[in-house]
Amino acid sequence: MSDHIRRRDFIRTVAAGSLTLGLAGNLETSGIQGLQKSKRIGIIGLDTSHSVAFTRALNDPSADAAFLGYRIVAAYPKGSNDIKSSVDRIPGYIEDVRKLGVEIVNSVDELLAKVDFVLLETNDGRLHLEQALPVFRAGKLMFIDKPVAASLSDAVAIYEASDHHRIPVFSSSSLRYMTGIKEISQGSIGKVLGVDTYSPATLEKTHPDLFWYGVHGVETLFTLMGKGCKTVSRTHSENFDKVTGLWDDGRIGSFRGIRSGKSDYGGTVFGEKGIVVLGKYSGYNPLLLEIVRFFDTGIPPVSRDETLEIFTFMAAADESKIKGGIQVETASVIEKARKKASKMKFV
Repeated sequence: MSDHIRRRDFIRTVAAGSLTLGLAGNLETSGIQGLQKSKRIGIIGLDTSHSVAFTRALNDPSADAAFLGYRIVAAYPKGSNDIKSSVDRIPGYIEDVRKLGVEIVNSVDELLAKVDFVLLETNDGRLHLEQALPVFRAGKLMFIDKPVAASLSDAVAIYEASDHHRIPVFSSSSLRYMTGIKEISQGSIGKVLGVDTYSPATLEKTHPDLFWYGVHGVETLFTLMGKGCKTVSRTHSENFDKVTGLWDDGRIGSFRGIRSGKSDYGGTVFGEKGIVVLGKYSGYNPLLLEIVRFFDTGIPPVSRDETLEIFTFMAAADESKIKGGIQVETASVIEKARKKASKMKFV
C-alpha cells in the first residue's frame, strides 16, 4: 500500500470519529501531538482584522458556550513584508489583542510551544506555506484564513504537506456561512441548478486577481454549487469581473466581482422548487464556531478537494483573462499546479 493511500485512510479514520481532540495524551502514530485537554489557541499574523475579531469572541468573559471554552493565549504578529495595508495594521492590532489577554511572542516556534491549536491569519497568502509547515511538523491542528495561499501550486503543496504529516487542516471564507445558505444546502429549494454570486473584488498586485478579495464570492458560489466545475471563462474590465463556470452535469454558476459603485455580498440561487436571493453576511462568528468544532473533533468541515476547486476556478479565471476570455479547462490548470507543487519540499 502506498504512503498516499495510507494518508488518505488516516483522514477518513479521523472523519469517522475514531480520533477526537478531546482525548488526553499523545498519539504518535497519527502525527497529531496536540491531543490534550487544553484549549489554547495561537495566532500567526496580526495584520488582519480577523485576528482581533476572533480574539474578542473567544476571550470574552461571557463568551458563547458554543465556543467550548477555547481561548486565544498567544500571537506571533509577523504578517506581510510589503503589503502596506497589512503592515500598517500590526502595531494597533498587537495592542488590541494584548488588552484581551494575549501574549505576544517573537517566533512561530515560540508560539507553538505555548499553544495546542493554530489560526494562521497572516493576510498575505504568499507566506502561508512557509508558516504552515512548522505547524504541521509540530502536530497542531490549524485553520488557514483566506486565501489559503497566493498561488494554486502553494495551495496544493499545503494540502500535500497536511497529508504527509497526517495533520488535518481547513480553510474557508466566512462568506460560506451567509444567511440562508444552510437551508438551501439542506434542500429547501430542491437541487441547486445554478447560482450567481457577487462580492467586492479588490485587486492586490502580489496575488492572483481573485485570490485577494474575490475569493469571498467564489467561496459562496462553490458552497452552493459544490464540486465539478470543468470550464471557466472571464470577462474583465477595470471596475468589474464576470466569471462563468460550466459544471460537468451541465449546470452553470457565475461570480461578479465589483470594484466600482455600491459593493456588497450576495447572490441568487436557482433551484428545482424555487429561486432564492441570499441573505446578508452573517459576520465572523458562524465561521469561528466551525473552527472550534474542527479543533474539538479533528474533522475538517470543508474538504481539501472543494477548497482546491475554488482556487482552481480563480486561477483558471486569470488564464481566461490572459487568453482574451476564452473557456479554460480546470483540469489542465490544476494539473500544472500539481506538477509545480511536486517539486517543492515540505517535509
